[in-house]
Amino acid sequence: MAGEAEAHLDEEREPVGSVETDPEGNIIFMTIRSLLFALALAMAPGVAGAVDKPTVEAQFRAWLAKDIASEARKAGVSARTTDSALKGVKLYWDLPDLVPPGTTPPKERDQSQAEFSSPGAYFSEQRLQGLAATGRSLAATHAATLRKVEQTYGVPGSVVLAIWGRESGYGRAKLPYPALDVLATKAFMSTRKEMFRAELIDALRIIEHGDITADKMMGSWAGALGQPQFMPSSYARYAVDFDGDGRADIWNSVPDTLGSIAHYLALKGWQRGRDWGFEVSIPQNVSCAQEGPDLAKPMSAWAGMGITRISGKGFPAAELRVEGMMLVPAGRHGPEFVVTPNFYVLKEYNNSDLYALFIGNLADRIAHGAGAFEGRWGPVGKMLRSDVLTMQKTLQAKGYDVGKADGLAGFKTRRSLGDWQAKNGLSPTCFPDESLKAKLR
Repeated sequence: MAGEAEAHLDEEREPVGSVETDPEGNIIFMTIRSLLFALALAMAPGVAGAVDKPTVEAQFRAWLAKDIASEARKAGVSARTTDSALKGVKLYWDLPDLVPPGTTPPKERDQSQAEFSSPGAYFSEQRLQGLAATGRSLAATHAATLRKVEQTYGVPGSVVLAIWGRESGYGRAKLPYPALDVLATKAFMSTRKEMFRAELIDALRIIEHGDITADKMMGSWAGALGQPQFMPSSYARYAVDFDGDGRADIWNSVPDTLGSIAHYLALKGWQRGRDWGFEVSIPQNVSCAQEGPDLAKPMSAWAGMGITRISGKGFPAAELRVEGMMLVPAGRHGPEFVVTPNFYVLKEYNNSDLYALFIGNLADRIAHGAGAFEGRWGPVGKMLRSDVLTMQKTLQAKGYDVGKADGLAGFKTRRSLGDWQAKNGLSPTCFPDESLKAKLR
């Protein structure tokens, strides 16, 4: 997932996928935020150290046998499947965000003290080059399957490959957690018990259907399954049997993995025949405060303002007739884009501008041999998320819609800053930076 710690997410939510890998496919499990929480839970006096683990374990077994077994049967899971699947399930005490019965969660490190920096760190060139090289090789290996996937769902093979590479290192990442153990642990004593309870029931329904056995259902520390990193509820909606063997095996089958990713994007609204977007140059006389999906314009209108592709090529003729959206994820401090609705479909997989840009750039590298974005990610000074939060609250007090005031610079915050800068005689940069802290008081 798409689970890296990012200071620039528009919104933080449970992603479709939750595994991170390095360029060699080695798995990285927890976000910095989650690690800090887990450490706090393990070290806080009166919390983890004071938990009577045998008592909690007994409560857990009773809860599985009574509450979960009953709910599973109501959901259509047989008593035989439920009893067999839950028999060996155990608590994983080292998972993040756990609140054992009888305790209160330890206070997390104040996230307002997290550093706020340029988004450029997200785009590791070494990682992108490694994923692209492997992706091009796999594009040749699985060419026939990818052609069939694109014909069926309308999603380019390069995009499907990019998500596969990002989520699980093209299936090379090892998933060491039994998914039922993780889901049951989090359903019993996490900060989001109800969500994980529903996911646990869905996992049992998958086993009942016969797609996989409980001992083979491996996942991430967040309970995400297989190579596409689907939560069980997403598996139920989007996983497909693309190799025709009678089951949707996203753990071992490459065709099922690729088909399931494409099916997900298609059902989320992928527009066949359209790109995800284009890196562009926005003239200085065109305000950067025009971004966002709610300010879409025909591509021809953006071109009429003097916005040009950074490659020097014109916009495809078919694109000129339909709508696109300005995107400046770092304001004037970084690369600039005009994106299509397909960009926002990519964000359905992980609700982050940076994630969708990563996938788009990686797909272009795989399909066309593209390189890094040409625009440079500039410095924004040394700031904390609390600084950005203060800016957001100040803008709100002045009547601007910044979206959620959370210390994260989403598009509404960025364009509000640009509008405020223009109204106060400043050259709009549309992004929080150190120089604005004093000016915006």
